[in-house]
Amino acid sequence: MAEEPPPPASGAAPARPARALGTPLASVIAAVTTILGLLVLAWTILFVTKGRFLKSSFEKVVAAQTHRNVHVGGDFQLYFAPFNVKFLAEGLTVSNPEWAGRGNFFSAKKIDSRISTWSLITGNRRINWLGLEDGHVDLQWDKEGRRNTWTFSEEKGEPLDLPIIRRALVQGTMIRYVDPRMRIAAGIRIHTVEARDTAFASAIRFDGNGTARGTRFTLAGALLTPNATVAGGQNQLQLHIEGVRTRIDVAGTLPGATEIEGADLHMDARGQNLADVFSVAGIAVPDTRNYRLRADLTKSGDEWRFTRLRGRFGASDLAGRFTVAMKEPRLLLTADLTTRVLDIVDAGPFIGYSPQASAAGAVVTTQATGTPRILPDAPLRVEALRNFDAKVDWKVRTVRAKSLPVSNITLGLDLNDRLLKLSPLNFSMARGTVNSDITINARRDPVFTDYDIRLSPTPMGVLLAGFGVEESGTTGTLKARAQMTGSGNSVRDSLANSNGRIAVILPKGSFWTRNVQLSELDIGVFIQKMFEKKLKEPVQINCGLIGFSVRNGIAAADPILIDTEKNVMLGRGGFSFKNETLDLAFRADSKKFSLFSGQSPVGIGGYFARPSIDVISPELVGRAGAGLGLGVLASPFAGVIAFVDVGDAKAADCGPVLAGASARAQRTDKGKPRDDVGKGTTAKSESGKASKGERKEQRKKFLGIF
Repeated sequence: MAEEPPPPASGAAPARPARALGTPLASVIAAVTTILGLLVLAWTILFVTKGRFLKSSFEKVVAAQTHRNVHVGGDFQLYFAPFNVKFLAEGLTVSNPEWAGRGNFFSAKKIDSRISTWSLITGNRRINWLGLEDGHVDLQWDKEGRRNTWTFSEEKGEPLDLPIIRRALVQGTMIRYVDPRMRIAAGIRIHTVEARDTAFASAIRFDGNGTARGTRFTLAGALLTPNATVAGGQNQLQLHIEGVRTRIDVAGTLPGATEIEGADLHMDARGQNLADVFSVAGIAVPDTRNYRLRADLTKSGDEWRFTRLRGRFGASDLAGRFTVAMKEPRLLLTADLTTRVLDIVDAGPFIGYSPQASAAGAVVTTQATGTPRILPDAPLRVEALRNFDAKVDWKVRTVRAKSLPVSNITLGLDLNDRLLKLSPLNFSMARGTVNSDITINARRDPVFTDYDIRLSPTPMGVLLAGFGVEESGTTGTLKARAQMTGSGNSVRDSLANSNGRIAVILPKGSFWTRNVQLSELDIGVFIQKMFEKKLKEPVQINCGLIGFSVRNGIAAADPILIDTEKNVMLGRGGFSFKNETLDLAFRADSKKFSLFSGQSPVGIGGYFARPSIDVISPELVGRAGAGLGLGVLASPFAGVIAFVDVGDAKAADCGPVLAGASARAQRTDKGKPRDDVGKGTTAKSESGKASKGERKEQRKKFLGIF
């Protein structure tokens, strides 16, 4: 009987059983070995056969994935050589989708490439070598801009995204690009030549032509490929474009032959009108005179960034940066711009004047009826506003303009789906500030505009001095506001159909006597001060309001009332945005007895472009005739009676005046409603209100022919 093994010693670990074949570890090793063997076998088979037997399978698989007809007419190779994927096809054709018409999206006599295997795994799509002979590429968008020929899925067309190409040899290749929505059609020829400069192994040169929105353009350039490219170096780009009265040169480096992302480029653009360039992309900007701009250019994601912008347009400078982002459903233009000096001629197009007319001083046009017009009538480019959104900040330090004291302009522009907001639109004027918020709604037809323009309290003397009038003795201030809405696709049409209110308020202050008394025609006070050599003695203004109510483009005085220390100045009439006519009359009634006083309306007539002042009014002539008659019939002294002012003018309650209230709310200093202010007419009945016939005649005069 065999002896039993002795029991294990106390505390000793039990012995492990021997591992037998067929355990999980062995299975894994066997599986990995088998896979590697199969891969090596497949690699060997592909390398020996060059993968030519895959030709039919390649055509079927690619055709199924792209929904296109795919055919290889000659030799076909697809294998690893040794690690990169070698792809060669002769007579390769890939058809266009049905909507693009007959023909092929791609065809080539021969295509030979080395594709990075690792990039296929990571999705980077890097081609280390590409040889292309007699290639033709047809890049098309459909009319709706929804589909294109290079996006093989049935979904919305994607932007063109070329694979990274490290080195290339291209001969006899033609690229066609058509975008009906952007109205662009171009044909580009590409070929490789040996470079003469020993610093470059070869150069891929290209040239072509086409049309952009009906205007022909040409382009030419080259990709200069350094020897270092084989090790992942950079390509130097040279590009020259001419068209739409513009010349653009771009130079710099690209990470790869088809890599624009992160490029370091420099642009030099010059031409007759900056709006021409933007119109190619469907972006509307104001017209300019001759310009030249330089900027650094790069691409990041879906953005084209123009930085370190500097240059000139017309006689004005421009600096800053802007970005064009290829967003959906519209492009997005963002900009941050500064200008040291803006010439007033170059500012004209921003409100609708052409730069040529502004430069020639011909902003005034004459209608067939002979009436002059000055309001700009250039229509807003509503269709272009459908193509892009924008966010722009622009600051202008100084405006070069004769007798126009404007500086420190701050403009914030926001365009969102045809809703354009100019807010803020602020500028300094004679130590005062104009703050504006303007909304232009191009979603409506016609365009609807909301104006809100405010002038902060501004020294009147400085303001007058800015317009060329001596300010001596004037210390008063004024503030103003215009709130209106109007419909129309131009400034002229919008104002011609506008409604709202305009008010200029004069708080208490002193004004130069000579200016005030001449406008009032208070001859007695004027002569008295002239003899006393106190011509520049200030005259106190208690309060004043020049107000207009605007209805359907016609502004009626509501009211014009200025209360001075010795007089009350009243105004009647108005003006028309429809035909740009003026018909206003001012008269001054004395608060005190005055021996010599014209007390006759001073008329302001004519047009915005050619105003006229009528000092010798019919009423003054009538008084002079009455005085002459009395002098003949009675005595020379009696002739003075016709010019006597008994001094019964009613002082104004300054509360409603300073509040900018309408005529109906005005009161005398005794609290009684005023019966000497009204709307519309320059004439008045005995009650102080215009008669029905007078109002009808006034409106008829304003409407005129327009």
